[in-house]
Amino acid sequence: MNKPAYQTMTHHEPQRTPQPEFRNKALSWAGGIGFTFIIALMGYGLSYIPGLNILGQLAWAILIAAVFRQVWGYPEALRAGIQFTAKKLLRLAIILYGLKLNIAIVFSQGLGLLLRDVVTVVFAILVTMLLAKWLKADGSLSLLLGIGTGVCGAAAIAAVSPILKAKDEDTALGAGIIAFIGTVFAVVYTLLQPFLPLTDTQYGIWSGISLHELAHVALAAAPAGEDALAVSLLAKLGRVFLLIPLSLILMYWMRRTGRVEKGSKLEFPWFLLGFIALSLLGSVEWGGQGIIPDGLKSSIAKSASFILAMAMVGLGLNIHLQSLRKAWRPLLAMTITSVLLALLTFWMS
Repeated sequence: MNKPAYQTMTHHEPQRTPQPEFRNKALSWAGGIGFTFIIALMGYGLSYIPGLNILGQLAWAILIAAVFRQVWGYPEALRAGIQFTAKKLLRLAIILYGLKLNIAIVFSQGLGLLLRDVVTVVFAILVTMLLAKWLKADGSLSLLLGIGTGVCGAAAIAAVSPILKAKDEDTALGAGIIAFIGTVFAVVYTLLQPFLPLTDTQYGIWSGISLHELAHVALAAAPAGEDALAVSLLAKLGRVFLLIPLSLILMYWMRRTGRVEKGSKLEFPWFLLGFIALSLLGSVEWGGQGIIPDGLKSSIAKSASFILAMAMVGLGLNIHLQSLRKAWRPLLAMTITSVLLALLTFWMS
């Protein structure tokens, strides 16, 4: 008995050459970096549109990434590049950020301001954590917000997150909240400035020792004139400098309190050495001029801000709607702290 034709027929399909694994990885890597670049570019554009510019580039980048995650899900095919941006490029941005800190100026002209900066950092962290405990807020996110409020916003949060073993979603939420609240405070400062019983220099000091990020300080102090802007940035640079000893204290605290899992090591944030190295390099002068031209410093600083925005996209993709529910209590704690800090530093100015 003959077998049915469909059993005897053989279909000769052309053999497909397996796609090399490295090619898939390369596409995922390049595509992920490109994806974060495009979202960061969109955030950059939105931050310059009147009405929308109340949110800075970082806040817009995180917001767009979070919305993308909720609507379309995590782009798994691009994971390698996105993770590279969120981890490696984030550290590069922190290193480049070091050029903004001229250590020589901080020590030669800002020792008095540095003492006030210490008060700001300690006050912001302690009060945020006390309020978080009272409000029963998430401790990890609240600590990140306290550090961001006291030191230098999203950059500080990104720098200490590896030390504190913080979740990516907490890092992204913290950076987004800091960027938004800091911008609101900077706008309020600008509106209040003509009515305050402060000289331009006093107003600049107040802005520098109380506002969240360098961009917020510059935004608030610029309307008061060049002298106010200069002293405000000097005061803010002192707080950026304090990121170094704070990181070492946090490492000691993590070990002391046993918050590092048994058998695992607490890795030293080596990128902070790069931060310090570029800070020192940017402080060196030859013939009265910095060895790195101001124009180049400015370009590198802008690049660092954009790379940081790309990294925030990678982190923002880890935000779930459920995680937003736990954010309102830390947000409230941080907002109250920011108001109290503004009042305290107003008196200190």
